[in-house]
Amino acid sequence: MEYRVLGRTGVRVSQLCLGAMMFGSWGNTDHDECIRMVHRALDAGVNFIDTADVYSAGESEEIVGKALKGRRDDVVLATKVHAAMGEGPNESGNSRRWITTECEASLRRLGTDHLDLYQIHRPDPTCAIDETLGALTDLVRAGKIRYFGSSTFPAHEIVAAQWVAERRGRERFVSEQPPYSILARAVEDAVLPVCLEYGIAVIPWSPLAGGWLSGAFGADQPNTSRRSTRMPARYDLSLPGNQYKLEVVSALGRLAGEAGLSLIELSIGFVLEHPAITAPIIGPRTPEQLESLLATAEVVLPVDVLDGIDEIVPPGVTLNAADAGWEPPARADASQRRRRRA
Repeated sequence: MEYRVLGRTGVRVSQLCLGAMMFGSWGNTDHDECIRMVHRALDAGVNFIDTADVYSAGESEEIVGKALKGRRDDVVLATKVHAAMGEGPNESGNSRRWITTECEASLRRLGTDHLDLYQIHRPDPTCAIDETLGALTDLVRAGKIRYFGSSTFPAHEIVAAQWVAERRGRERFVSEQPPYSILARAVEDAVLPVCLEYGIAVIPWSPLAGGWLSGAFGADQPNTSRRSTRMPARYDLSLPGNQYKLEVVSALGRLAGEAGLSLIELSIGFVLEHPAITAPIIGPRTPEQLESLLATAEVVLPVDVLDGIDEIVPPGVTLNAADAGWEPPARADASQRRRRRA
């Protein structure tokens, strides 16, 4: 397993990050099996684990906490805050009130006295970035967290956060966690270059495009996943954007086969090749999935294969806007685009 420096922190993390989103009711409800998966990943050299408070309403954090008993010091442990954890008006977002409250809750669920990396799961247009950075800086100085980062932030907000941190004497985001895969390449235009410029670690989520690049999709393998009803914008094959993805996945499968690779190896190898990337997040639900993902750590794609990928999906292109992970308010709210609101 190769280890890479997390931004400019000096902390070395494995080039694959074990994501725990599928641990618990969202995926695998067998806690003992999930714990064995964590141990298998650690034994394979993975020292970087990512979860979030919202994953299975805290259950994922609890599973990870159980798995790390006796091995906590071997791991760079990351979790996230932002999403709603209750029905109260202040049980979500990026305010000081919620961040400080939910940090304590995550520490309890994870069974630890500190977090190595605490990430803001999404931007919050209602909250000043200085409010968020101030709260996170205080958590660093209190010893509750070592570093903090962002997730699915647009490039201009990443830059704004760096400027505010410098001007206000705050600690700064050391990492960004964007969606990035062969099917979702929009971050190549600005987010990844900005992260390179500022020395920000990049920990991409969904390098298999939410399963599209796992080998489970293809012209002869119609999607019967329950995700097609839960997230139709990303999986319903009656939608043109997803039909297009299906065609592209078939072409990528042929390219992988010609190169003697699995589609998973092609997809993870592609993400690992970008110079901005620190460690893509692998999110297995089963031990079998974990094994197939661990095998990608040694993959290095030849230049001609990378060129072939670019021919199928050009740089900077995201095939389906629903895979971007976050819709800016300026696009989602018509009142921000129109003078006449009636």
